[in-house]
Amino acid sequence: MPTIFSKIVAGEIPADIVYKDDQVTAFKDINPIAPVHILIVPNKEIATANDIAPSDEQLIGHMFVAAKQIAAEQGIAESGYRLIINCRDDGGQEVYHLHLHLIGGRKLGPMLSKRD
Repeated sequence: MPTIFSKIVAGEIPADIVYKDDQVTAFKDINPIAPVHILIVPNKEIATANDIAPSDEQLIGHMFVAAKQIAAEQGIAESGYRLIINCRDDGGQEVYHLHLHLIGGRKLGPMLSKRD
């Protein structure tokens, strides 16, 4: 069954797309946690980081090259940004279509809070 991200890639669901090529599509997150919060998804459905195959190596690298370009276009390359991939439930993954969060536009602080 196609994910919501697959439907965005296919143009079946509207999204604020900031970048698209034959390998990846990038669009603004609908619930941003920072001034810049963009999701970069492979056009090919890959459920989780655990499902990345050796044949996907070039595609995964391309996601990071696209992230660098998008960060520059969004004006956050010099000030800095964070790239996050969540994997499965405990990792915070909500949509089971691999995606890279590009987050920036303000000081982000620590990655995680300590819990006792």
